[in-house]
Amino acid sequence: MKATRRAKISALGRFVPPKVVTNHDLAKRIDTNHDWVVERTGIVERHWVEPGTPTSELAAQALGDLLKNRGIEANEIELIIVATVTPDMLFPATACIVQNKVRATRAWGFDLSAACSGFLYALTVGAQFVESGAHDKVVVVGADVMTSITNFDDRSTCVLFGDAAGAVLLEPSDDESFGILDYLHEVDGSGGEFLCMPGGGSLHPASHETVDKRMHYVHQQGQPVFKYAVRKMGEISRGVLQRNGYSGDDLDLFIAHQANARIVNAAADKLGLEESKVVKNIHKFGNTTAATIPLAIGDAIDDGRLKKGKLVVFAAVGAGYTVGAALARWAY
Repeated sequence: MKATRRAKISALGRFVPPKVVTNHDLAKRIDTNHDWVVERTGIVERHWVEPGTPTSELAAQALGDLLKNRGIEANEIELIIVATVTPDMLFPATACIVQNKVRATRAWGFDLSAACSGFLYALTVGAQFVESGAHDKVVVVGADVMTSITNFDDRSTCVLFGDAAGAVLLEPSDDESFGILDYLHEVDGSGGEFLCMPGGGSLHPASHETVDKRMHYVHQQGQPVFKYAVRKMGEISRGVLQRNGYSGDDLDLFIAHQANARIVNAAADKLGLEESKVVKNIHKFGNTTAATIPLAIGDAIDDGRLKKGKLVVFAAVGAGYTVGAALARWAY
């Protein structure tokens, strides 16, 4: 990937709602149990917002944390891209609401919908604005309030999701050997039927019928989604490594979308990675959709595993199907 200049992640911000919901808590309201959830997903607990809390609030909190960590003001931001499948409303874009909440008066922005791959898609898009020289400070936010579209009568999906937001700042790298080195993305629209929210769009506008049929919730056929994710997560990661002359042996850290611990483990196995090179935090957050990768980046930094110079692959598979991987040399 040739670029005028390299884009790097220069700062991170996170926000996780304080309310913790354990598997034991869920077992009190649905037919499930702690061991069943852990065995199938790796999830122990997740964080939920209070009812009525919009995605923009989580995104704004994460962006505020980013600004504090970077030591800059909101009016220095030039572009805000919000990756989400749970926008506050269909329009205006959640990015507009976030821009107003943080008073980023010089920024323009937009939303991007790619489900669990949303953060990586937005990261790739944001990097282009930096690489082209169009902008020097681009914020990419992954934020979702998944509890707003979760059917709590469906035990196969309601145990999976949590609410959270994470944000990164993209800036030009002063050394081209550091920053986002390459990316690969795919879509396979034939898989869209297996993971979707059928109600609320132009195909099935909101009505008494769509509400009665619970079409405004996540609908998932677990087996085809799981099989596709297991195959593509490792494949796309290996592809971006090989295209740049690397293998799993060269990789310092693998940070994947946290949908299911078994999917992450399978992808890591295909790359030949030992456990110490794999970041997993699904046990404490569940699947927060667009927020999982920035949350995992934050944990890797906190644990001292992600430091300047480390070679890292980010990877995700989501509804659509959407697929993505990014290769980076960590810059701070």
